Amino acid sequence: MEFKKSNQRRDFIKTSALLTGGALLSPFSLPGAYAAGDDAIKIAVVGCGGRGTGAVFQAFETGHNIKLVAMADAFRDRLDQSYDRIFKRYGEEKVNVPEEKKFTGFEGYKQAIKEADVVILAAPPGFRPDHFEEAVKQEKQIFMEKPVATDAVGIRRVLAAAEEAKAKKLNVVVGLQRHYQDSYIESVKRIHDGKIGDIIGGQVFWNDGGVWVRERQPDQTEMEYQMRNWYYFNWLCGDHIVEQHVHNLDVANWVKNGYPVKAEGTGGRTVRRGKDHGEIFDHHVVLFTYEDGTVIHSECRHFPGAHNRVDESFQGTKGKAYMNAGNTGRLTNYKGKSLYEHDGENNRNPYQKEHDELFAAIVKGEYKFADAENAAKSTMTSILGRFATYSGKVVSWDEAINSEINLMPDRLAWDAMPKNVPNEDGYYAYAVPGQSKVV
Repeated sequence: MEFKKSNQRRDFIKTSALLTGGALLSPFSLPGAYAAGDDAIKIAVVGCGGRGTGAVFQAFETGHNIKLVAMADAFRDRLDQSYDRIFKRYGEEKVNVPEEKKFTGFEGYKQAIKEADVVILAAPPGFRPDHFEEAVKQEKQIFMEKPVATDAVGIRRVLAAAEEAKAKKLNVVVGLQRHYQDSYIESVKRIHDGKIGDIIGGQVFWNDGGVWVRERQPDQTEMEYQMRNWYYFNWLCGDHIVEQHVHNLDVANWVKNGYPVKAEGTGGRTVRRGKDHGEIFDHHVVLFTYEDGTVIHSECRHFPGAHNRVDESFQGTKGKAYMNAGNTGRLTNYKGKSLYEHDGENNRNPYQKEHDELFAAIVKGEYKFADAENAAKSTMTSILGRFATYSGKVVSWDEAINSEINLMPDRLAWDAMPKNVPNEDGYYAYAVPGQSKVV
């Protein structure tokens, strides 16, 4: 089956309406739903790193009767660290995870999901298609982190599971939290209302100094090393254009009410090029072209000590817009007159707001959130950008989303080998623009 770009604007508007609650249905009995205050909502977390742990905190802070009943992670030490942090903060009142409900290894997620009404999926992105499919199969309400896959094969699986989740009326919230941030909601609403006219261009950035590196240990298998350092391997992370920059590209898609039809760009390894930097690039610069000819300029980089910038700007026929994660939203005309400025008051933390709204819907028995389709297509936008920078060629959406290149290892086990392993000098192969095959 081929996935086409036709009717993208119509599909985006439909998806966005669901995402923002526009498709709110009358209350009914959801799978695993509970009346307010009656019984505890049981949650499980799959992926017990900082983001998974933080998401459990945010679930508890919604104020509803919620208990953590199961945990899963590939590594027992990560699970234990997470459990200790959560239990220290909330104690027995919120945490009831006996030893037999702590699951490790590659298959533990299936058992953890089985124990819960609501699942938090926060393992590295390469595992998201497996975990999301299983949660939908088991008819759970879902919060999952972005991005939702690392290759087009995974994206197609997530899109199929998203349709199944809709058919089962399962709420799915994805951690593209700008959709739950007041400054973005209000600014984009005004853009869509025509405040700055038709969008004719834009620039989106995630430029910073990079992330952690974990040293190789003498007793580690190659599989364990790559999973401990998941950010530097594409089967797990997708490169930082996918793992981080998806936020900014998602905003571009939101503003444009659609998804790009092609991309071209450049990238490489200029600063972060050591053995411990795996196979990812340290910079990507991409031009994304949309169906109406609008071009969005995209940059992301990991240059320690360089200027940092994480924001989005757009130009319309009547004015321009600027937004960033610091609750700034500003629209002006081309003479500098303010058309709208977000006042910064009454802003809820968007990470918290995601969970507030998800659990409020679950408690009320409402089907309100269907974020997975847009999240998959915005993740695919990021993958499209990676395809363009890795190949040095113009790549169309249709070519990209129908790619059969599967980054996942043939087998998931501690003694199994990922597809990219180090050479005799300890360096990993990485893409060479003009030579590398990406689709």
